[in-house]
Amino acid sequence: MSGKADTLRQWVAESTNIVFFGGAGVSTESGIPDFRSTDGLYHQQYDYPPETILSHSFFLENPREFYRFYRDKMLYLDAQPNAAHRKLAQWEAEGKLRAVITQNIDGLHQKAGSHRVLELHGSVLRNHCQKCGAFYGVDAILNSQGVPRCSCGGIIKPDVVLYEEGLDEQVLMEAVSAIRQADVLIIGGTSLTVYPAAGLIRYYRGNKLAVINKTPLPVSPACLMIEGAIGQVLSEM
Repeated sequence: MSGKADTLRQWVAESTNIVFFGGAGVSTESGIPDFRSTDGLYHQQYDYPPETILSHSFFLENPREFYRFYRDKMLYLDAQPNAAHRKLAQWEAEGKLRAVITQNIDGLHQKAGSHRVLELHGSVLRNHCQKCGAFYGVDAILNSQGVPRCSCGGIIKPDVVLYEEGLDEQVLMEAVSAIRQADVLIIGGTSLTVYPAAGLIRYYRGNKLAVINKTPLPVSPACLMIEGAIGQVLSEM
């Protein structure tokens, strides 16, 4: 990996317009399980498959069961940023990194100090009443029983993109713009199988594309493929 790491290190040193695109693998080193890993949620047993529970229609039809699963398996509020989160925040502070585009919903990039974070799938830290639109922090979910309700009587819903729901158009446009303008694009900790998020990389117009993942991904043969844990690789930059 040393030769490839040296190349990426040089790209980073010379760039002031890096964009990072990351997925669940960025947070696994913080103790948050990847849905699709061997130990992830898809390999555990529930009354319903996780992708069914985390769907828009299930939320509407069975909110009590949704929240039982959500509180148990989707909230990792004690998790701390790892080396990858910290390095990206450092690059932003140094004026090198322009945006973090993430599929994660845990808020760890912001916790590490990153400011321009485009959350494609929302955040568990934000919640809104479906009836009146009132904002609630995550404590409103944690400190309630059954289905959390607003003072107006409406059901509180996490600002998380569920299956069957579309991505936020404004966030999507900002992500496309950031990727299109980047001179270095680093992809890390994602299988690139979740669409439409994974399709964003086709907007990259540069020639310095690096992919950091524990297993190789089917991307352009011209990319710099580095196999390894994202936190470990970035900490060496």
